[in-house]
Amino acid sequence: MGALILRKDSILLVERGKAPLKGYWSLPGGVLEIGEQLKDAVVREVKEETGLDIAPVAVVEIFERIMRDKTGKPEYHYVLVDYMCKVTGGELRAGDDSSKAEWIKRKDLANLKLTEGTLPVIERTFERYTPAGKRREQ
Repeated sequence: MGALILRKDSILLVERGKAPLKGYWSLPGGVLEIGEQLKDAVVREVKEETGLDIAPVAVVEIFERIMRDKTGKPEYHYVLVDYMCKVTGGELRAGDDSSKAEWIKRKDLANLKLTEGTLPVIERTFERYTPAGKRREQ
């Protein structure tokens, strides 16, 4: 699961410090542990990767990502549940398997090496949850 956390014209992203996807920027989040509820997992993962305490607000999107090896054989298969979240405390710092945790301005997203599918969900989230986006929808 992943967390979409907006702050004005910026979103919180982490740079992956380990394989798979080392060096790519993505939403903070990670793997569900056996017996863990989805909302509890996103709270735990965001704390581990960014140092921030968050509260999930709503599910934004659910999608699959299948990553294949050089022969085309599935190597990783993820079912991703992305939550809109708000910060409730903590102090921003990179942790766990992230090498960086930063607020990235929307205008700078195209310059980053983002994981597949990340930019479209971020753009849809800005459109849906920011005042400028809501004005355009009316």
